[in-house]
Amino acid sequence: MRLPALCAGWMTPTFVHWAYPVRAVRGLVPEPLEVEEYEGSAWVGFTPFVMTDVRPAGVPARLPGLPTFAETNLRTYVRHPDGRDGLWFLSLEVACPVMLAARVIGAPYHPGVLEVTRSGESVRYLGRRRPGRASYRLVVRPGAPIERPTERDVWLTSRWRAYTRRLGLLWETPVEHEPWPLAGATVGELEETLTAEAGLPAPTGEPLVHFSDGVRHVRMGVSVPCARTP
Repeated sequence: MRLPALCAGWMTPTFVHWAYPVRAVRGLVPEPLEVEEYEGSAWVGFTPFVMTDVRPAGVPARLPGLPTFAETNLRTYVRHPDGRDGLWFLSLEVACPVMLAARVIGAPYHPGVLEVTRSGESVRYLGRRRPGRASYRLVVRPGAPIERPTERDVWLTSRWRAYTRRLGLLWETPVEHEPWPLAGATVGELEETLTAEAGLPAPTGEPLVHFSDGVRHVRMGVSVPCARTP
């Protein structure tokens, strides 16, 4: 990446994924983006994590006092007409008001009270939108490392750009980081209303769940308008 805007770490994420009929997701994704499918389904991911040492490019991570805060995204997977894939965020919950500035390019950030804690072998994520009713509670127990991630593991967790829409323009934000060190995980508790608030039907079936200790070298690029399609 030639022009990173921000650097950070993305720590202790859990990736919770549900398969959905494409028709349930299509209306939440703007044209010209297409909903990507895997094994005949669209996928919606619920991902809480901690963003650490957030700083402008060039500022060392060891500098004292850099912001660290919890964030949670609800997303699906899309493809642009130019063939490149990426994320489409259905909602973004954040405990740091500074991140709300990304609304200028259409990132659907909502302020909230978020918490990530580790206790013994479990990781607990709590969040509540303020103002609003959206909330979640997730407790997972990380399992064994996944030494050889499958194609589906990578497809669900590794995307290198996010799309947003603002004032009639589609924007692209590139992202780079080292590969996720993935592990399996079992869910102890899961309650959430983010999917309903986003306009999705209630998830059905058991979710696919991955955990990661995180990545420390995340580079987020400058957001730019996408070229208009014919």
